[in-house]
Amino acid sequence: MARIGVLALQGDVEEHRASLRRAGAEAVAVKTREQLDDLDGLVIPGGESTAVMRLLERFGLANPIVQRVRSGMPLWGTCMGMIVVAHDVADMEQPSLDLLDVTVRRNAFGRQNESAEVDLSIPALGSKPFPAIFIRAPWIERVGQGVELLASRNGHGVMVRQDNVLGTSFHPELSGDPRIHAYFLAMVERARRLSRKRSTAA
Repeated sequence: MARIGVLALQGDVEEHRASLRRAGAEAVAVKTREQLDDLDGLVIPGGESTAVMRLLERFGLANPIVQRVRSGMPLWGTCMGMIVVAHDVADMEQPSLDLLDVTVRRNAFGRQNESAEVDLSIPALGSKPFPAIFIRAPWIERVGQGVELLASRNGHGVMVRQDNVLGTSFHPELSGDPRIHAYFLAMVERARRLSRKRSTAA
């Protein structure tokens, strides 16, 4: 069983953990550097991106996360989490982990009272639309080379993947639909197989 961490500094931590468990993973809350060591994957949930970046630095988590992901550990950022892992934020000087080569725009789909549930076409998940919940959500303004655009809304990217990094501007953990969590776990299983293969070859 894959062991997936959910960064527990802000956001929908328990909702993600519950969704991951339903999808067949062990899901643990992560607050310390030491807790990163035995993870197979990591989720960064929604919240406030500038505050979370400060907390990542304060708790010494930013560099270890970057090192683990660049070594192959899958990572998924949802809403604020996608902002944290993006290369840059449009029209803002904001630090990030720079693990996903996209430019995002904060709160692009509107304020809290403009939140919406949208039936989203995501071909990678099959023909059935996904009930995507957008809450003060960012959109993607630039997609870099090697980044796969998996879904769009109103002409703007809202779900992307670059190798072992997944980003969604909406909140799958609130939808009751397990397909994106299962998609992420498939990424994790593939990374685990590659790691075992490399270990055997060595």
